[in-house]
Amino acid sequence: MRIALGLLSGLVFGLGLVISGMSNPAKVLNFLDLAGTWDPSLAFVMGGASVTAFIGYRLVWRRPAPALDARFDLPATTRIDRPLIAGAVLFGIGWGLGGFCPGPAWTALPLLAPGTLVFLPAMLAGLWIGARGKTLTILNPKGAQ
Repeated sequence: MRIALGLLSGLVFGLGLVISGMSNPAKVLNFLDLAGTWDPSLAFVMGGASVTAFIGYRLVWRRPAPALDARFDLPATTRIDRPLIAGAVLFGIGWGLGGFCPGPAWTALPLLAPGTLVFLPAMLAGLWIGARGKTLTILNPKGAQ
């Protein structure tokens, strides 16, 4: 049941990205082009998503546990450290250069656009490298904390 609901959630999310036009990297790049063809629609999509998430979290946290798990899986720390900042900067640079973040890139895959076909393998390679802890060594040569 959990896998089926996860799949359904992903499909709804992907459909929302396609309907809003966010699977088109030109939308993102135009949002970032303040001096040129600026398109504020991404801000409205982000605002709508933020309001929806805010309300959803408030409702869910009233429950003693999630519907499909024994407990909530929350981060153990709220510390803002160098790897977090470096990761956020790298994500932002990549998003600004390519116009993609992971969700919209997957929804754009059926279009077989060259940018998507370059971005997705690079993203998967980055995830694979990151899972092995090598990014922490690069970002913090003295070792992970």
